[in-house]
Amino acid sequence: MSIRRVVPDIRSEDLEGSREFYGLLGLVEVMNQGWVMTLASPSNPTAQLTLMGADSTAAVQPDLSIEVDDVDAVYAAVTAGGAEIVHPLQDEAWGVRRFFVIDPNGRVVNVVGHR
Repeated sequence: MSIRRVVPDIRSEDLEGSREFYGLLGLVEVMNQGWVMTLASPSNPTAQLTLMGADSTAAVQPDLSIEVDDVDAVYAAVTAGGAEIVHPLQDEAWGVRRFFVIDPNGRVVNVVGHR
């Protein structure tokens, strides 16, 4: 399995204000679902951060997202390792397959693959 990108997820009560602030640092919007927005560097598109309001399908919000090429294989490895899953593996309406797992530091990790 390979990792495609790692993105910090920032909880935001003000997505528009956050987009404007990070725009001052040179990041531009590359995805916006209304409740979640990803910003990226125009010169290095894998340099990203995600701004999140309340997640539309999960009860918890992730601290970071890791995009992998085979989310099902990662899910199998993580569950075999005994990690705590806090959002089940599922296909989401916006074209991703994902699950949330707790890391040893108590951080919520969104493991995601694009369909």
